Amino acid sequence: MSQTDFSSLKLHPALLKNLSTLGYLAMTPIQAQSLPHILDGKDVIAQGKTGSGKTAAFGLGLLEKLDVKRFRVQSLVLCPTRELADQVAKEVRKLARSIHNIKVLTLCGGMPFGPQIGSLEHGAHIIVGTPGRVEEHLRKGTLRLDSLNMLVLDEADRMLDMGFQPALDAIIKYTPQQRQTLLFSATYPSQIESIAQRIMIHPVVVQVAATHDSTSIQQYFYRVDANTQRMTILQLLLLKYRPESALVFCNTKRETQEVADELHDLGFSALALHGDLEQKARDQTLVRFANKSASILVATDVASRGLDIDALDAVINYHLSRELEVHVHRIGRTGRAGSKGIACTLYNDKERYKVEALEEYLDQRIVASPLPPFSLLEQPTYKPPMVTLQIDGGKKQKVRPGDILGALTGKNGIAGKQVGKIHIFDNWAYVAVSGDAAQTALIKLGEGKLKGRSFRVRRIRG
Repeated sequence: MSQTDFSSLKLHPALLKNLSTLGYLAMTPIQAQSLPHILDGKDVIAQGKTGSGKTAAFGLGLLEKLDVKRFRVQSLVLCPTRELADQVAKEVRKLARSIHNIKVLTLCGGMPFGPQIGSLEHGAHIIVGTPGRVEEHLRKGTLRLDSLNMLVLDEADRMLDMGFQPALDAIIKYTPQQRQTLLFSATYPSQIESIAQRIMIHPVVVQVAATHDSTSIQQYFYRVDANTQRMTILQLLLLKYRPESALVFCNTKRETQEVADELHDLGFSALALHGDLEQKARDQTLVRFANKSASILVATDVASRGLDIDALDAVINYHLSRELEVHVHRIGRTGRAGSKGIACTLYNDKERYKVEALEEYLDQRIVASPLPPFSLLEQPTYKPPMVTLQIDGGKKQKVRPGDILGALTGKNGIAGKQVGKIHIFDNWAYVAVSGDAAQTALIKLGEGKLKGRSFRVRRIRG
């Protein structure tokens, strides 16, 4: 019997029999690595992308632990969107086919509240829901978690992206301390690490995706001669690689603004980040770059400190940095979370000594790469995939991510997968939506109500 066979696990015979009828024979890597720990009752952090088989991993874990005779909520699975919650509930029901009288209930925003209260009064074993709606039921006392023994955070990084951290913290306060917690996430940013430290006990970390290593960054150096301008080379690189998110480093505030303005005039979606920006402008710039509604961020090293941007496609050094360590730090921002990243550096003959120092520091030979063909300049620029909408209501108006998500994905709304990151500030909020859904989203938010009130909504352009 292979170690990847489900039959090698300590699973209930009825569950195993059902798995074979579903055609689930061998475990996927995330299942093989996490299930033994899950069945052992340990807290687990598992890093793996959608499609890695994670739903079956936690689904089998919670079904194995379930006591059907106790008609109480024993497991809670939190998901970022209604679509994912529906998908997870469907998969859990499929895995549970051999267990009679099991009740799986979904609680999501964008759906009427009343019928959910009715369903909860009839009881359930497993709740699958979005953080905003689950928190609301807990607050109103329509959902009780006294008998909970397993909490699952599915796509935890996406839930944090959508601004659900306060809702997650509030939900956790309603759960018993004696519980098993499973956290599934495609990426592992610092926010996930801090939430894990707060809510988990000695978690076992399972990583299926290859994480950042030197081979995931391809470095290119381009020599700028007297006849070619840096801006032309920058344009060529952007048109060649078409990165969804590129960080362009300049050495001065003035140059940062000039480069961003020129890229903008050429038709690129570019923003500047430097020390002279006011706080609101800085917040908005970072929000738009993080939520993929602006493709290029031109920044100084000082301004970019503490940038928690997860997957950068490209870093371009418009000028070589003044210090060698800074160069390594700059390029290390790309190629994270198992994805490939490119780092391009422009230099002229006067900076040749810096290149030689860098060769020694990196212990590798640096050879100038040939420039991309100039015919690329005839190509149109590209647009970012998302658009940012600003809502003139925030924390002080009690606007929560769940309210925004519910308003967008309710009747005649847009799909949950078309909603990107949600950021909420004191008096305003930003939500990213797919470019093709922007008009519908504007109408939905403009005509609908959040917290029973109408708020002004506008699309941020430029």
